[in-house]
Amino acid sequence: MLSILLITFPFFVLVLCGYIAARRGMLPQASIPGLNTFVLYFALPCMLYRFGATTPIAQLLDASVIAVYLACALVMVGFTILVTRGPRIGWNDASFGALVAAFPNTGFMGVPLLVALLGAKAAGPAIVSITVDMIITSSLCIALSRLDGADEHGASRAFRLALKGVIVNPLPWAIGLGALASSFDFKLPAPLATTLGLLADAASPVALFTIGAVLARSQMNTTTPTRPRDYVPVVLIKLVLHPVLVALAGLSAIQLGLPLDRFALTVLVLLSALPSASNVSLLAERFGADNGRIARIILLSTVLAFFTFSGAVALVTGAAVF
Repeated sequence: MLSILLITFPFFVLVLCGYIAARRGMLPQASIPGLNTFVLYFALPCMLYRFGATTPIAQLLDASVIAVYLACALVMVGFTILVTRGPRIGWNDASFGALVAAFPNTGFMGVPLLVALLGAKAAGPAIVSITVDMIITSSLCIALSRLDGADEHGASRAFRLALKGVIVNPLPWAIGLGALASSFDFKLPAPLATTLGLLADAASPVALFTIGAVLARSQMNTTTPTRPRDYVPVVLIKLVLHPVLVALAGLSAIQLGLPLDRFALTVLVLLSALPSASNVSLLAERFGADNGRIARIILLSTVLAFFTFSGAVALVTGAAVF
């Protein structure tokens, strides 16, 4: 367990550093969008391209990994909406609550953390999960969030907005270009490869620091009171139910004869044990959901994940079934 904490500890400390810097005013709130821009449009795409280009194409197109992870994501969305939607929480808030329950912080935290824990081979399943969450899970939840609107075309309009969001998001393009480079064994010219490497190396520390800053900003700007029963159950669904569901689904799929690699299943389980994706709060704000509730879910899941994720690593990597 100590060896696991030695790896996970620095990642969560960097998140804490960003949080403290924003809370104490050392990092002005006006500068946080700039950090987000650097990570989203420069550093993280380079990191994902590099992992994609150095990962065998078969791992990036693993249908078994896609099927298991996508099925679990859909179950998570449906179950979370079922247990949270009610008189006080409509489709909009329930849908974004479902998104933070099903969408782990894979891009900013999961890829570098899992690679540090399990090696470069973990990047393949992680990249697959990012693609599923950005293209399918997010689009589905955005569309569902429009169902209680007065506009009968709200859901279809939300699908179009979600599709536009996917098109302008650089991460799927970086993953796709990396997959093409892997498929054709393409190598960038040395000067470009060095530039890309510098940006890719900056992705992990800056992204983790930015997560903390974004969480602090969300907390400081939240004025609407939210009762614990409105967000604590979603945190538990994310940190406990999600990894258990993926583990059971993956093991069942293997028993039924699906060619799912056990190492890939280990990666998927640990990805599911990550805290909620921090960018969901930006989506919730854009679509008029209760961003205070979403921010609390993300913040609490990130704090608790220091303990639950480390425990999940110890359990999964030491379990004979994996």
